[in-house]
Amino acid sequence: MALEITGKLIKVLPEVTGEGKNGTWRKQEFVIETLDATYPKKICMELWGDKTFILQTFAEGDTLKVSFDVESRPYQDRWFTSVKAFLVRREGEGNAQGQNANTNTNTQTRQNAPIPQDPYPDDLLNNGGGADELPF
Repeated sequence: MALEITGKLIKVLPEVTGEGKNGTWRKQEFVIETLDATYPKKICMELWGDKTFILQTFAEGDTLKVSFDVESRPYQDRWFTSVKAFLVRREGEGNAQGQNANTNTNTQTRQNAPIPQDPYPDDLLNNGGGADELPF
C-alpha cells in the first residue's frame, strides 16, 4: 500500500551506512512538515540504498511530494514503525524523483535503481544489545 504526502522539507539528517549479510547498506532520514495550517505534523522518513542521493537536489524549505510505504516490525517483543520513501519530487513536478533539467544520465540511472527489499540487515537487528537498546 503506497501513500503520498505533501510537506515542507524541514531537515535532512546525516547518511548512515553499515555492513550486513547482504553487503553494504545505507539510509538517509529527512523530516517534512505537513502543510496543514491548523495542526501541522512533522514526519521523519527514510530513503534506502541508491535513493539517498535524491535529497541532495532539495533545500530546506522546499515543498515536496513524497510517495512512501509504512511498515512495522517486531524486535524483542516491541514494534517499531518505519516510513520508507521511494519517490520524492518538488510539488508540481512529474515523476522525476527530484531531477533537474540538467541532470546527467549517471544520476538518472542511480535514481532508477531499486531500493533493497530488506533494508534491515540481520546484524542490525541482532546486535546483541540489551532489551532497552533499539536496533537502529
